[in-house]
Amino acid sequence: MIMGKGKRLLALVAILAAVAMVAAGCSGGGGGSTGAGGGTVSVKLAVGAPITQGATALGQGMERGAKLAIMDNAEALKAAGISMEEFTGDDQGDPKTAVNVANQFASDPQVVGVMGHLNSGCSIPASKVYNKANLVMVSPASTNPALTEQSLNNVFRTCTIDSVQAPFAADAATKDLGFKTAVVIDDSTPYGEGLATNFVSQFESDGGKILSKEKTTDKDTDFNALVTKIKSMNPDVIYYGGMYMSGGLLSKQSKEAGLKAPILGADGLYDPQYVKLAGASAEGDYATSVGLPLSELPKGAEWEAAYKKAFPNDEIAAYDTYSYDAANVIIQAAIKVAKEKGASSLTTVEGKKAVIAAVAATDMEGVTGKVKFDSKGDTENKAITLYVVKNGAWEPWKK
Repeated sequence: MIMGKGKRLLALVAILAAVAMVAAGCSGGGGGSTGAGGGTVSVKLAVGAPITQGATALGQGMERGAKLAIMDNAEALKAAGISMEEFTGDDQGDPKTAVNVANQFASDPQVVGVMGHLNSGCSIPASKVYNKANLVMVSPASTNPALTEQSLNNVFRTCTIDSVQAPFAADAATKDLGFKTAVVIDDSTPYGEGLATNFVSQFESDGGKILSKEKTTDKDTDFNALVTKIKSMNPDVIYYGGMYMSGGLLSKQSKEAGLKAPILGADGLYDPQYVKLAGASAEGDYATSVGLPLSELPKGAEWEAAYKKAFPNDEIAAYDTYSYDAANVIIQAAIKVAKEKGASSLTTVEGKKAVIAAVAATDMEGVTGKVKFDSKGDTENKAITLYVVKNGAWEPWKK
């Protein structure tokens, strides 16, 4: 049948209207899960970490943890209308640089949250910047208690704190390893000082004797004068509050000078780079680290396989699992807010406040175990493990 021009026009209008209705239905509009106009919203998961200076092995591991978390959540993010990328700010392990990085993150509306920083000395001043910007911050590694004593509602961490870790080390030193005397050294950072203070208190409570308390800096590389001084004291153990870069050199120089006392430190030493720097001198040194070994975690083997597939040329660093969980906490919060308020809200103040609230309510099983925060933002997971260097590698210490 041949239609007239008027009828053909009406038919065309009806077809176009039907197509428009189908397109609207397919776009997911009306569910609040997509961005303005039914498309996806691009956001950034910021990572504040030392990449070119400082504890770079740990900082680069934090990057990998964040990237893997985004990869593993790709489908859920897409379904929520979110396109997320990892965005790193190199704080170089320096507090002033960290504040500059924090201001960069805070001024970018696409940043939905910050996973970082590594060093407590960086996290503490940076956290104030994020608080003013209503930007959530989840640190995988900053262990100084002062970070969460600031009453800032946007600050959280997936690692436990120095007031848990250092007393654990002191108990292990006296009760398990039989050390009766110690020299304590810190690197004059909030991290190192916090560890040293808490170790001294518990070591003395356990009946141990502190022969001397010494201070260095996190940039020191020559410990020969200090080693000479310590050698005359003949301690059973040297407790070092600091990172692997200086700690490895301290171990090497002390053993070469004839000191038999092992180094005992915390999670800042627990990295393969410590062993590489100290060489054979690292054998028999100890370090505590937050959490349990991967082999003892329910999701450990699965996560390790995924990590090695994604990063076949990289070793797993001390905080990679905690970085993965910290990033995942922010990602899950962003997905929740996108579903409730629309993905486009993530670039607004209202949306960022909602992300903070969602992170505070986190209750999930992560790679590191239970991920849940107390009223201060500290993790409720207090697990600590003692490691020893054996045959050139860190392994869990066993009685």
